[in-house]
Amino acid sequence: QDGYIDFMEYVAALSLVLRGKMEQKLRWYFKLYDVDGNGCIDRHELLNIIKAIRAINGGDHETSAEEFTNRVFDRIDVNGDGELSLDEFVEGARKDEEFMEVMMKSLDLPHIVAMI
Repeated sequence: QDGYIDFMEYVAALSLVLRGKMEQKLRWYFKLYDVDGNGCIDRHELLNIIKAIRAINGGDHETSAEEFTNRVFDRIDVNGDGELSLDEFVEGARKDEEFMEVMMKSLDLPHIVAMI
C-alpha cells in the first residue's frame, strides 16, 4: 500500500493472472478495479475500466461502453445500490458470460503483449 509495485508484488500478480484459480483472479480484478479503494465498484469506475479494456483490445463493439456498463449493473447489482460489492462482482462474473469474457480479456497478457 505504498503506491509502488516492487518486484515481488509484480511476480505475485503475474503468477496469479497466469495460474490463479478463477475465484482468486476475480477477487484480484475487483481490487484492481476498485480505484478509490472503498470496497465497491461504482458505475464510473467500471465505465473507465471498460473503456480502457476496449482501447487495449480494439475491435468493433455492438454496444457503447456506457451501454455495456449499464447492462452489467442491471444484471449483477443485486441490491440495486449503484455499486458492485465484491460478492456481487464475483457472482455476477460467474453467472454472466459476457461480463466474464470482458474481465478475462482485461488482463489477457499474451493478447496485450501482441497488441503492444
